[in-house]
Amino acid sequence: MTKFQLKFFLKAAYELTLVFLQFFIISLHFFRLEFIPQKQIIQVSSFSYFVGFLIIIIAFIILFFAIKDLGRNLSPFPRPINNSNLVTTGIYRFTRHPMYYSLIFISFGVFITKLSIYYLFLLISLALIIKLKIALEEQYLNNKFKNYLLYKNEVKY
Repeated sequence: MTKFQLKFFLKAAYELTLVFLQFFIISLHFFRLEFIPQKQIIQVSSFSYFVGFLIIIIAFIILFFAIKDLGRNLSPFPRPINNSNLVTTGIYRFTRHPMYYSLIFISFGVFITKLSIYYLFLLISLALIIKLKIALEEQYLNNKFKNYLLYKNEVKY
């Protein structure tokens, strides 16, 4: 294996690992693992439950529009698909990564409805994985699309 092939393999493995970890952490939001303590930080009130549920609903709406606006460019991987184009309209006029931020807000909403250390851990883990994924994706987008830097300067988040 040449040095170039090894570098390509390691980068592909890193991408795959990020995607796997993202989906794994998201799936842990739906399963209660008995061997992991579910200790609450503070008691959940009806207000915190309502606020968390509202955050989840708003995040799902944003996620829906992000998926709709991406259309055929949609991929779970940070590397843009072949023959894709840079989407700068719709929800992407306001934020560069609405799907990723929606996932973080959904996780935050779940945390607010549960107020447990377990969901706080999931929220922080997901945010870190998505931060790494965004950094990698932005490198790819900057290399693939000549006008990405201009878009990045216009749309800060």
